[in-house]
Amino acid sequence: MVETIQGKDITLAQLSERFALERSDDENFFREWHSELPQLNSQEKQVLDEVKSEYLYLSKYPLLEPIFQMVVLSPLLKLAGFYKPPFYIAAEQKI
Repeated sequence: MVETIQGKDITLAQLSERFALERSDDENFFREWHSELPQLNSQEKQVLDEVKSEYLYLSKYPLLEPIFQMVVLSPLLKLAGFYKPPFYIAAEQKI
């Protein structure tokens, strides 16, 4: 019989342990993600490496949305220029 587990009731660490999952750094794992990309300069690569390292460390623990936004999303938005004109960032209104 197949056991059904709700996503809210299991963590990535538990899944990794249970199914012997291993992270792959093979650049050819998803080849389509690497085609027709703009070249990055050394500073951009450094920022992305830092974001990746911090995410990989924190992903071992339950990662709530505000932490993810602060650690991962905010640096990526800054790097992509979304905090510069003509873009404007707004927060949700509290109800």
